[in-house]
Amino acid sequence: MITDELIQRINELARKKKSQGLTPEEQVEQQKLYRIYLDAVKQQVTAQLEAAGIKPKAHVCQDGCTCHRHHLTSGDDTKH
Repeated sequence: MITDELIQRINELARKKKSQGLTPEEQVEQQKLYRIYLDAVKQQVTAQLEAAGIKPKAHVCQDGCTCHRHHLTSGDDTKH
């Protein structure tokens, strides 16, 4: 869920990154917060599209998997 606190912290870290840089811990925090934000936006868009009657098309990877996402297999850098 996107909260005012989440957005405020993302913005604080972005300003600090631009002005003086972030510590490694802050970089990790920033990445986590970005992921939370992006996942929430994706969920909102998906819900709005589904409410409008628009269904996502099935994704088919080149190797035939139907995972609906790209991922790395363990121990292998091959995307599918």
